[in-house]
Amino acid sequence: MLIRKPADIPYSEVTPRDVWVRRREFIKLATGAAAGAGASLLLPGADVLAQTGPKLPGVKPSPLSTTGEKINPYRDVTTYNNYYEFGTDKGDPVQYAKKLQTNPWTLTVEGEVGKKLVLGYDDLFKVTGLEERVYRMRCVEAWSVVVPWVGLPLAELLKQAGPTPKAKYVSFETLWDHRVMMSPDEIGIALPYVDGLRIDEAMHPLTILAVGLYGEKLPNQNGAPVRLVVPWKYGFKGVKSIVKIRLVERQPASTWNQTNPSEYGFYSNVNPQVDHPRWSQATERRLGELLRRKTLPFNGYADQVASLYNGMDLRKFY
Repeated sequence: MLIRKPADIPYSEVTPRDVWVRRREFIKLATGAAAGAGASLLLPGADVLAQTGPKLPGVKPSPLSTTGEKINPYRDVTTYNNYYEFGTDKGDPVQYAKKLQTNPWTLTVEGEVGKKLVLGYDDLFKVTGLEERVYRMRCVEAWSVVVPWVGLPLAELLKQAGPTPKAKYVSFETLWDHRVMMSPDEIGIALPYVDGLRIDEAMHPLTILAVGLYGEKLPNQNGAPVRLVVPWKYGFKGVKSIVKIRLVERQPASTWNQTNPSEYGFYSNVNPQVDHPRWSQATERRLGELLRRKTLPFNGYADQVASLYNGMDLRKFY
């Protein structure tokens, strides 16, 4: 019998740390180590950050902030992250993403467009109409969080580029800087990270490019300086530190779908009736809460987005 040593096993095949760490969190809460059921559940060793940055000017509340739920504390959202390029544990990005240089930055919009766009770092924040949108976010590992994002509808940027009739999908590519980020061999996925949306998903009013949270610029560990937010999809669709947006005719590559297609579909819509092979998606744990709650179809945004998938088998197109 072949026994695989730890060094032979890529991180993509290891049960995520936040799954097995729940037992420890439960014990801490039950014994009073956390200050009540509503306390923040920070990973051991994670920095406790304060909200100290300058506010983004001219940010307006959005009428599309559809959740009336309590917003998670800033430290929850900035110390418990998925950003594999800086480590696979949830507490790694806040420690190691400090090395990331986000200014200068170049974001290009190209492909099946009438006009190629090239945006620099300052351009990301000069966009008029930046909005604050409070969205619930759901991770495939069965945890969730409520975040006040600051950004602009992706549709507004795409309209500036002028999609051609051939533009059926939108692909996204992230920065991969081998000098400060981990290697593909270390984390078990190909880099740079890529993902995509159908053009109608990308143009939907709920889909935004976020440049901030809690009224401030994005911290590095949350995907600075610009990331994708699609609130009805699982968190790995939240492409971070985007350097290229390309409109294409055919369905683009998706990192996790390529890495393990039996576990991660291209669409990645939240469907509580379809379990991940290694855990149930029927319930979720909101960061800072002890008890689990039922997972909502499309993460609670079914009224707005379910019509995009009329006639599709959502068990097949997961």
